[in-house]
Amino acid sequence: MLSPSLEDYLEEIYRLSLWKDKIRVTDIANQLNVSLPSVVNALKKLNNENYICYEPHSEITLTREGKKLGKLLVKRNAMLQDFLKTINSNCDIAKEAEAMEHYLSSSTILAIERLLKFLKSKPIKSMFAQQNKPNAKKHWSKDIESL
Repeated sequence: MLSPSLEDYLEEIYRLSLWKDKIRVTDIANQLNVSLPSVVNALKKLNNENYICYEPHSEITLTREGKKLGKLLVKRNAMLQDFLKTINSNCDIAKEAEAMEHYLSSSTILAIERLLKFLKSKPIKSMFAQQNKPNAKKHWSKDIESL
């Protein structure tokens, strides 16, 4: 099982592989905004786990298992972002999905996916629509944000 950090690296390598012929350490560092030594350290670990093929100063390629897991990680992130958009979460969607994907169990993510399918299949006007009434009471979450 990969750590959340290694999942992020593999997910980014997979994303890069969809539009780049050759993936280099600098590509990953630029996309994730991390240092080159951090990328190299992660690549060595992913190579040892047989998710990628990596040798210093050469391009990075995904193994069959790396492609399979990378695709799943990208799908999971996209689904969680879609869920947050569907419920009109007023947050940084990408960051929130990133936090959720590493700390929710597989069964919870599957339940969210089923709920998302259900919500999209029903002609609900929008029970999650933001209420922008000028005289509405302050939402409980505002108290947390002001701490």
